[in-house]
Parts: sequence; C-alpha cells; structure tokens
Amino acid sequence: QVQLVESGGGLVQAGGSLRLSCAASGRTFSSYAMGWFRQAPGKEREFVAAISWSGTITNYSDSVKARFTISRDNAKNTVYLHMNSLKPEDTAVYYCATGSRMAVTIASRYAYWGQGTQVTVSS
Repeated sequence: QVQLVESGGGLVQAGGSLRLSCAASGRTFSSYAMGWFRQAPGKEREFVAAISWSGTITNYSDSVKARFTISRDNAKNTVYLHMNSLKPEDTAVYYCATGSRMAVTIASRYAYWGQGTQVTVSS
C-alpha cells in the first residue's frame, strides 16, 4: 500500500510561482512513475505532468509545458511540481498519483492518489 500527501498549494498572483510536494509512504516508491493531475471546478480531472521511476523521462501537458517542471527525490520518497508563470486558468486542486510503471497521461493507470492541494491563481 502506498499513501500520498500533497502540500505547497496556496493563493498566488498571476505570474507567480509555487512548488508542490508529494510525500509518499511505502517501500515501492522508487519502483513507480509519479504523476500530477488537476481538477478545476466543473471540469474533469486532467493530466499535468509525469516522471518515470528513475527521473530520466518526463511528460507534460501542452498547457503547462515550459512553465512547470516535475522532479523527484527517491531518497526522500518525494515528488515535486515546480510551477512558474502561473495563470488564472491553472487554478485547480492538484493531485499526485503513483502506481503506474510508466510516466503516462492516463489517470486510470495510476493506482494510488493523494487527497489533493488547492492552487488558486488570482488575476
């Protein structure tokens, strides 16, 4: 069993930055890819970024590419999402997920999910 706890969300002005963290419990953390997804009010959950177990392969949605960076520290069982140049449309609850062997974009491929952290970007 893997448990995930996100942190780092908050309120930020457009153009600002935030760093989200996701701490994982369980000895198999380094065996799995990690993903970040988000869900805005009234919208479906969407893929944001993913990283392979080794950290050598990353995958981003077009909407965040060049603004967000995903990274991981397997020694700390933690994955990060560095978010720069934030826009009001980035406002959402951000979830981290794991359990996939590959850094894929499909939510159903991830078996374990955190509770989410709110990110609000004001204009």
